[in-house]
Amino acid sequence: MAKRTPNHQLRNLIAESRLTYQSLAKEVRAVAAECGAALRTNKSTIEHWISGVVPAGDTGLYLTVALSRQLGRLLTLHDLGLAPREEDDDNLGLSLGEDPLDALLPMWSHELDRRRFLATSAYSVAAAGLPLSYVREIADRTATARTGRTIGMAEVEAVRDMVRLFSEMDERHGGQHGRSALVQYLRDDVAPLCRGRFHSDKVRQHMLSAASRGVHLIGWKSYDAGQQGLAQRYYLQSYALAVESGIPGHDGFVMRTMAMQGLKLHRPEHCQGLAETGLNRAKGKVDVQTEGLFRVVHAHTLAKSRRRQAAVAEAERARTLLAADCGDEVPFWALAWGPPAASAYSRNAKVYETLGDRKASAEQYARAAASRPASYARIVALDLAASAEMQLKDGGIEQACATWSRAMDHMNGVRSVRTRKAVTRMRGDLARFRARGVRCAAELDERAVDFLRLR
Repeated sequence: MAKRTPNHQLRNLIAESRLTYQSLAKEVRAVAAECGAALRTNKSTIEHWISGVVPAGDTGLYLTVALSRQLGRLLTLHDLGLAPREEDDDNLGLSLGEDPLDALLPMWSHELDRRRFLATSAYSVAAAGLPLSYVREIADRTATARTGRTIGMAEVEAVRDMVRLFSEMDERHGGQHGRSALVQYLRDDVAPLCRGRFHSDKVRQHMLSAASRGVHLIGWKSYDAGQQGLAQRYYLQSYALAVESGIPGHDGFVMRTMAMQGLKLHRPEHCQGLAETGLNRAKGKVDVQTEGLFRVVHAHTLAKSRRRQAAVAEAERARTLLAADCGDEVPFWALAWGPPAASAYSRNAKVYETLGDRKASAEQYARAAASRPASYARIVALDLAASAEMQLKDGGIEQACATWSRAMDHMNGVRSVRTRKAVTRMRGDLARFRARGVRCAAELDERAVDFLRLR
């Protein structure tokens, strides 16, 4: 019989917790009871685990929760010496497991350690289809907050406020600002709350939904940095949290985001399925403005599928819904890109661009920019830059230069890979006009050179 290897990691954590073996056994039984299981864990059981015996079934998870509760930080099975650390980093985040936090915690550690494999990971077509096949309900889980307190709506509102603050910073200054701070906040504060005791199931739902929105924002920051594979991994885990929350429409909204990403990357394989399924998940369960956001992305996928009539009809339905705003509150998670009308105009512009109507596209991009608060500097700049591109393709060089100039006005203080790409692309579009001596093109190019040198 092979000799067991003592579990020094577990022994040290128990010593740090200052719990006696008998007290820890009681805590493990309590956690199991909260999850609907009955255990007979006692002092001797704890001693066996320290000697190297691996807890059977889900007992190790209950032990992890009990020690997390006592120590005030989130622990994993690996931390307790009960599971090897996942070495297959290439697949990290590209699956939908029982607990999204199990994927997110190592991802966040790698981000903070500046590990490069995630930042340079490729977009996966196969992974883009995961939400379409993810039909198994994630089981309810009960864990604990860092302080062991019972969590109520006050904690949910605090998380929403912080995510909103990070989101506003992102829009004003670009995705490279505040990223590490957001990762640390979600890892150290939000993740433990998601495994906490809740006053009610409703509070639990809203906490998981708020966490999903925070993870969605990291995905968006990754997208803005040009890290498409990493963005996709975060969107998948945001989706898993949204599913677990059970908030009507939220999971569909993340599917909508994944459809948008696929369209941007010219990988349409799952986009229409994601957009249609997302819409069906939300239709009749959300306010009319939010439904309009779902429909306009669906319209874009239809346009990409060359279903012109259906695309125009769906875009018109989205416009009608937004015009018929009944004053209902838009969900927190649906405000990821600011006012719904502005988001819809921007997406409508892409519908018309896909259909070849450059004039209508330019008008919609400009309307989107005008509908956003000035604090949304990055997206206003990008909408204006896209409008200028359409104006140029429609033959209006001077009009395009004027619009591009306005776009660059909004780029001051913004650190974003996408704004840099927009300016670089602008220089390429204007090259032939500079060669002809067109004054507005030459002046704009000088400004662009200064912009790129400083960033």
